[in-house]
Amino acid sequence: MNPQEAQLNYPLGDALPPPGRTLEVAPGLRWIRMALPFALDHINLWLMRDELDGRQGWSVVDCCITRDEAKAQWEEVFASSLEGLPVLRVIVTHMHPDHIGLAHWLCRRWTTAEHTCRLWISATDFNAARVASQSTTGFGGAAAADFFASHGLTDPDAIEKIRARAGYYPSMVPDVPRSFRRLQDGDVVRIGGRDWQCIAGHGHAPEHISLFCPELKVLVSGDMVLPRISTNISVYDVEPESDPLRLFLASIDRLRRLPADTLVLPSHGKPFTGLHRRIEQLHEHHRERLADVLQACAQRPRSAAEMLPVLFKRTLDLHQTTFAMGEAVAHLHALWYRGELRRERGADRVWRFAKA
Repeated sequence: MNPQEAQLNYPLGDALPPPGRTLEVAPGLRWIRMALPFALDHINLWLMRDELDGRQGWSVVDCCITRDEAKAQWEEVFASSLEGLPVLRVIVTHMHPDHIGLAHWLCRRWTTAEHTCRLWISATDFNAARVASQSTTGFGGAAAADFFASHGLTDPDAIEKIRARAGYYPSMVPDVPRSFRRLQDGDVVRIGGRDWQCIAGHGHAPEHISLFCPELKVLVSGDMVLPRISTNISVYDVEPESDPLRLFLASIDRLRRLPADTLVLPSHGKPFTGLHRRIEQLHEHHRERLADVLQACAQRPRSAAEMLPVLFKRTLDLHQTTFAMGEAVAHLHALWYRGELRRERGADRVWRFAKA
């Protein structure tokens, strides 16, 4: 446990749901943990006891990527934890592959002639997922390779591998349901006889939806607040001049209004309390990173690729490098939009940032 984690409280201790099983974390709310084939090796999914249109059943929150192992694990959950009842709807916090990858399969799996198992998601993320599942914006392909090259990633092997990943997102999200139910900030969704408030967040995904239940004092935070790691905040080729860090920090500040003893159910890591302290930690983390970036750029103009060893002290594989590049650009852009940095494009067509 790192020092920041030690400032949080983990009511369930080291308990984890066994593979293919669930663990109750609140009345009518069960925790599922599925493996991911990345450095970030798991995702937390949630099963909520529900009633919809007079039918008893369950709502699923988030899905895992499309892979046979995840489908098999879901089938184990269905056999062990549904009490003979169906999945009524699939709620997805945002469009990233580990969250929406199996939404099409789950919706088809549980749709009957009498009831459509519908996807519930923000409209922005639904449409972003539809586009990405048919292309690969931001995650690979020619546009992503050119974007990273314009920010100083010059290693020919890395650029070629990114260019070759044209099917990266579709490999994990091969399809998206053709219809959906829209979630918006401020909406109240009735799940299992309790009200859940939708809280939109920005910066990590286009329109991320977290869910808060005042009665239970439980927040399904998705990726907006994680206990052990900082949420990835990246600039991508599809929106190359964005300022996602400003959006993210403003979004987590909105969560300060929730009770201090809220139980946070994150998408990665363990359920915890200490939401307000975690928000402060995230602000402290980004203040430190911004200071590091500003100091480096005061020495000489720097590209995002040149900022990687400043921001990340460990060796990065290609998967991690693409996220790290996006995050480096995000920190440079935050300071650029504040007027603390200026940017210039050199004869080599690479953007570099210097102290204003």
